[in-house]
Amino acid sequence: MQQNKQANVVGMVAGTEDSTPLTFHVAVERDAYLQLDDVVVTVREVAGREPVMTCGIVTQVTARHEGASFDSDVFLISDGVLPAEVQETAEISTTRVEPECYVPPRPGALVLRATGDERAQALYFDQMQRKVPVGMGRDGEPIYLNMEFLDGTRGAHVSISGISGVATKTSFALFLLHSIFRCGVLSNAHNSKALVFSVKGEDLLFLDQINTRVDAELRGEYARLGLPAEPFGSVGFFAPPTPGDLTGRPHVSGRTSGVGAFWWTLAEFCSQELLPYVFADAEDERNQYTMVVHQVANRLRRDASAAGRDGAVNVDGKLCRTYEDLVELICDRVTDDETRSVWAGPAIGAGTSNAFVRRLRSSQRALGELIRGDLPDTPTRKVSTENHQVTVVDLHNLVERAQRFVVGVVLAAETARKEKAGPGGLLFTMLDELNKYAPREGSSPIKEVLLDIAERGRSLGVILIGAQQTASEVERRIVSNSSVKIVGRLDAAEASRPEYGFLPASQRIRATLAKPGAMFVSQPEIPVPLAVEFPFPAWATRLSEAGGVLVGSTNGTGPRGNGARPGDPFAGMPASQDPFEDPPPF
Repeated sequence: MQQNKQANVVGMVAGTEDSTPLTFHVAVERDAYLQLDDVVVTVREVAGREPVMTCGIVTQVTARHEGASFDSDVFLISDGVLPAEVQETAEISTTRVEPECYVPPRPGALVLRATGDERAQALYFDQMQRKVPVGMGRDGEPIYLNMEFLDGTRGAHVSISGISGVATKTSFALFLLHSIFRCGVLSNAHNSKALVFSVKGEDLLFLDQINTRVDAELRGEYARLGLPAEPFGSVGFFAPPTPGDLTGRPHVSGRTSGVGAFWWTLAEFCSQELLPYVFADAEDERNQYTMVVHQVANRLRRDASAAGRDGAVNVDGKLCRTYEDLVELICDRVTDDETRSVWAGPAIGAGTSNAFVRRLRSSQRALGELIRGDLPDTPTRKVSTENHQVTVVDLHNLVERAQRFVVGVVLAAETARKEKAGPGGLLFTMLDELNKYAPREGSSPIKEVLLDIAERGRSLGVILIGAQQTASEVERRIVSNSSVKIVGRLDAAEASRPEYGFLPASQRIRATLAKPGAMFVSQPEIPVPLAVEFPFPAWATRLSEAGGVLVGSTNGTGPRGNGARPGDPFAGMPASQDPFEDPPPF
């Protein structure tokens, strides 16, 4: 044991720099090295108390010639003319002091590279009752998140920031979901669901397909994290209907089966008061036309009646079969002098009603394919998380206004369903481009839904996993309510924003250089963010990578086969009951 400790010695606490309980420096031995993110430990004897162990993470490393005075001395030293020594010094940010006696490490004290139990203690892994692996550290060992800061026990919600296409935000979010569901930390996995909104192509329509790039090496990476290198096993896919198609065919090209089209009937639009979500752009709360929106929505709920099985409605004596029909009726009633006070409100003038009409008319092109009264109503058209562990809603073929409408309506419905169901499982909601749905300025129905989830979702079991290029443009209350903050590659200007104050100065710089797959993970228990690298996705991220459904998964109509892992609680379950299986895409 003593030999092992001696082998891990990397240097001594330096005496040329001030040593404090929170920051100290290490003079690195000539034959040793320390790199950024290494974990170290040193022990100090304290009179009358047990020894104090101080653990920390390397946040900066410097090397210099000791004995040189001028920049040109390096040439003389290299030629052996001028005597000097090369010395490397590492800056250490303290992560843990045990026991909590905050005294500075003494200069000259041995510093060891933390491994095994010491590493776990330094990073608080020893205190985590339920650990979620999120990748490998720089030392090649697993890095964990505390599930209690994800499931609402002590905190909830995840904020992921980084440059689009480089920071791999979506990939990491999917890997995190895979890890949560497959590492065994969920006490109620059967009732826990994930709702994923996809806005970037059809990449997420193949989560149930094994990636053809999975090989023995990749399986080994997953195995070191305690996870299987498999695709998600119980996934439902939804896409908007194809424009102009009256059969309700989903608007997708890469995947030809297993995707259902979603839309809302005119009867649902009226009865569920969905009109406010048509105006989901963030607006100044002082705009008076917003009062008209709620007045009209209430009028539709009271006056509209279903007219047939296809979702058409009768409103104020007129049959509406398309969204355009309904828009025209509303505009007529709101602008007519005789009906304006009834439909828009008694104190609403022509200017306000016209502002409402202009915005409503502009929604016809965006929402005409989603709000229908001319398609045969089928139960499979409703977006729901009840029948699958993971539900993917594909939005990439929709314009921004339609995307906002879908996200707002689906989130509100699923949050209401989860609140009604009461405690039990969790609902993880993964939403990319969060700055578009909950911008810092203005107000909108969808922003209010997201704020409700951020502030009240913890008690409801609704967990938001939000991703955005710029956290500085997202509503502050949403970011501040996220217990876990994750950063990938950042723009240099964005990295200087106060929203990234949790990153040490060196990590802010490194975030501008981070490669795909490298993330900085901050969680409440650990005072310094941890650098992690997560493995390549084991599921297909595009059609060319799709290798088919894994044998033994639940994507088919039958029960799990021999591919089920020993001890799998979902073995033998039909697809509608089996939770989702696994991994992420770069």
